[in-house]
Amino acid sequence: MAACADTTFTERPIRSELARNEMEGSVESPALEFEYGDTDSFTTELAELYSYTEVPEFILNRDCFEDFRTEVKEKRWTELGIVEQRAYVMRLLDALEVTNKDRRLRVTRAILYLAQGVFSECSTEADILHWSRHNIYLLLSMGTFTAMVELLSMEMDNNQACSNAVSKPAISLVDSTELRVLLNVMYLMVETVRSEAENDKLEWKMARETFKVELGSSLHNGEPFALMLFGMMTKFCSMNAPHFPMKKVLLLLWKTVLFTLGGFDDLQQMKERSREQLGLPPLPEDSIKVVRAMRAASPPASAMELLEQQQQQKRGRRSRRLLVKQDSLDTYGERDPFKNDEVRDEEDDGEDMDSTMEAEVDPLDRDTIIQPPLPPPLLLSTPAERLGFPKGLPWAPKVREKDILHFLETSRNKFIGFTLGNDTETLVGLPRPIHESVKTLKQHKYVSIAEVQIKKEEALQQRPMTTGMEEVEEMPVEILYQRMLPSLPQYVIGLLKLLLAVAPTSRTNVDSINVLADVLPEEIPITVLQSMKLGVDVNRHKEIIVKAISALLLLLLKHFKLNHIYQFEYISQHLVFANCIPLILKFFNQNIASYISARNRIGVLDFPHCVLYEMPELTVESLESGDDTQFCWRNLFSCINLLRILNKVTKWKHSRTMMLVVFKSAPILKRALKVKQAMMQLYILKLLKIQTKYLGRQWRKSNMKTMSAIYQKVRHRLNDDWAYGNDIDARPWDFQAEECALRESIELFNRRRYGKKTRGEFVPVDNCLQSVLGQRVELPEDFPYSYEMWLEREVFSQSIQWEELLQA
Repeated sequence: MAACADTTFTERPIRSELARNEMEGSVESPALEFEYGDTDSFTTELAELYSYTEVPEFILNRDCFEDFRTEVKEKRWTELGIVEQRAYVMRLLDALEVTNKDRRLRVTRAILYLAQGVFSECSTEADILHWSRHNIYLLLSMGTFTAMVELLSMEMDNNQACSNAVSKPAISLVDSTELRVLLNVMYLMVETVRSEAENDKLEWKMARETFKVELGSSLHNGEPFALMLFGMMTKFCSMNAPHFPMKKVLLLLWKTVLFTLGGFDDLQQMKERSREQLGLPPLPEDSIKVVRAMRAASPPASAMELLEQQQQQKRGRRSRRLLVKQDSLDTYGERDPFKNDEVRDEEDDGEDMDSTMEAEVDPLDRDTIIQPPLPPPLLLSTPAERLGFPKGLPWAPKVREKDILHFLETSRNKFIGFTLGNDTETLVGLPRPIHESVKTLKQHKYVSIAEVQIKKEEALQQRPMTTGMEEVEEMPVEILYQRMLPSLPQYVIGLLKLLLAVAPTSRTNVDSINVLADVLPEEIPITVLQSMKLGVDVNRHKEIIVKAISALLLLLLKHFKLNHIYQFEYISQHLVFANCIPLILKFFNQNIASYISARNRIGVLDFPHCVLYEMPELTVESLESGDDTQFCWRNLFSCINLLRILNKVTKWKHSRTMMLVVFKSAPILKRALKVKQAMMQLYILKLLKIQTKYLGRQWRKSNMKTMSAIYQKVRHRLNDDWAYGNDIDARPWDFQAEECALRESIELFNRRRYGKKTRGEFVPVDNCLQSVLGQRVELPEDFPYSYEMWLEREVFSQSIQWEELLQA
C-alpha cells in the first residue's frame, strides 16, 4: 500500500459535515423513473463525445471536406453512387500518407465530417444518423480504422508535442487538436458499429463481427486496441503527456471494452452458459429483471427533521406519549391504511437518534399511555380490500456449502460430542428438527462458478501431474487480462487518479493532474455569459469522465470474475491497495440528491442539434433554467456503478468490510438513501448489511427503518446473523493474514498460468539402466578418432573430489 501512497489522499475516517447535509432532501422526492442499462441513448452518447467549446470545429470539418471535393463538386455526397463514394474515400486515405502535418489534419477532418453524417446535406436528425451509419461502414470496409490507429500511435510518440505541452504554463484545446480529431473518428466508428439497428444489411452485420474480433485480439502490434488506450492513460497520469484529451480516451476505452467483451445482458447469458458447462443448476432468478421490477422506498428522516420532531415532543406531548411499533421503510411507497396520521407522526422520530428508542415511554407517564384508536370497521371487512402488498421476497434465499458444514459441526458438537469433517450426508444421532433444517438448507444451496474455479485451481496446484494441463480458451477477456497483467497495477492507479481529479468533493492541488486540457479554450472568457457556459461545460466534462471510469471498472470486474475468480481478485486487491474504498466514500460524501439532479447541459449545443438548426441567442436566464428533467441519467448511472464496484470489492471480505466501518461509511450511505431509485437503494442497503454487525447494538436500535428495508430488499442468507453480531467484538479477525493469503493464491495462479514455463518441466525420466544403455545415440563422424583424447582429457586427467561428492 505504501507504493500507491502518491496516488491517494490521507487515510483517515471520512467525517460527514452534518451542518451541510442536514438540509438536503428534507422534502420527500418522488421516485425516479430511471432504467439502468449499458449506456444512455445513442444520440446522447454521441453528444457527450464533444465539449461545447468544440462546436465551432464542426463547420471547420465541413470546409475541409469541401476542399477535397474537386472532381465531383457539382454533386452532393448523398447523390453519389457507392462506387464514386469509395473512390473518394480512397483518395482521402492516400492523402493521409503525406508528411505535411497541416495537410494530414485537414484530410482527417474531412474523414471526420463523413463519419458525422455530412450534416450540411441533411434536414433532420434521422438523416444525419442514417448517413453517419452508412459512411462509417463504408470507411470501415476500406481500412480507415487501421489508418487512424497508425496515426494515433504516431501522435502518441510525438515527443515534440509532449515536451511543448509540458513546458507550457496553461494547456488549452488547441494543444490536443490532432489527437481529438483522430479519437472522434474512432469513437464514432466504434459506437456506431457497436449499436445494432434493425435495418442493418447482412454485410454490415458480418463487418461488425469481424471488427469486434479485430478490436479484441490483435489490431495494434499484436495486442488489443484497449491496451493502446490504457497506455495513453498511464502516460497522461505520469505527467509525460498532459495534452492528451482524457475524456475522449476514456470514452473510447469504455466503449471498446463494452463492444469486445459484452454488456450486462451478455454477461447474464455467459454466466448461464458457464453454469451449464460446469454442470451447475441454473440461476434461481434473473437478477437484472428482479432489480428492474423493484420499487423505490421512502428514505429515512433527516437529522434536522428528527430534531424538530423531538423538540415538538418535549414541548407539547409529554402527557401523550404513545408506545407504538416503529414502521418499516415503506418499500412500496404506500401508506398503511390501518394506522392514523397521529400514530405515524410519532413513529417517524426514531431514526438516527441514539436515545429515541429507549426514551419512547417516560417511566413517570406509564399510566397516561393512550392507545391508538381502532381503524374503522369497514377497512377490516375482508383481506381482499386491503392495499396490494407484494407476496414473498424479491430474491430466492441462498446457502453456501460452508454454511451447511458450519451448521452441522455446531449441531454435532452439541448433540453427539464430535464432528465428521466435511460430511454433509450423515445425520445419525441428530434430532428430527436438525434433519428438517439440513433439508431446508440443501434446498437453497447455491454453488457459484467462483467456488468451482477455486477448487479446480487448488487441484492444479497440488496435483499437477495427475490433473494434467489446463486448457484455457482464448476468449477476448482472457487475451485482455493476459496483456494487461504486466502493467495492471499502473492501469488501476491511473483510473483512480483520474476519478479523484474529477470527484466533486476533491480540492485542487498544485500537483494534481489537469483533466481539462480538452475543454478549456485558448482565450479566457471575458463576459458573464461565457463564464457560465464554460462552467457548465467543465462540470459536464467531469461528470462524463466519472461515468466512463465507473462503467469501465465495473465491466472489467464483472468480466474478469466470470472468466476466473483470481483475475477478479487481482484487480480488486489492487483497487483496495490504491484506496478505492475511501475514494468512493469521498465521492458520496456530498449532497447526492443535488448531484443526481444537476443540469449541466445546454441542449441547443448538443450534437446533432447544434449543426442542424440555427443557434439561438444564449442568455444567462436560459443557462440557469436548463431542462426540466427529474434527474441526470449519467450521474445516477455513475452513482450506481460506483456502489456496485464497492459491493464487489468488499463482499465476503471481512478486512474490507472493516474499512467501511473505519471510514464512517454508514452515515454517508444512509444519506444517499434519500435518492428514491430502487436499484441505487438496493446496493446501498447491501453495503449497510455487511457492516451492520460491526456498528453496535445502539446503532441497530436507532436505525430500525433501515434494518427493515434490508430485510425487505436484500437477499437472505438463511443462517446469517448479520442483524445480531453475536460476540463480534471478541472474534479474533486477522485481517492482514486474510489479505496475504488471498494475495499468495493470486500470485500462484498468475505464475502457473502466465509465468514463464521451464523447458522440460514435468517431463518423465527413464531410470532403467538397460533401456538407457540400449538407446542408439547419433555420434559425430570424427568421434572414433578423437575418443581417446577426450577420455584422457575429461576423465583420466581429472582428479575426483570424493568429499565434495559425498557432501552434495
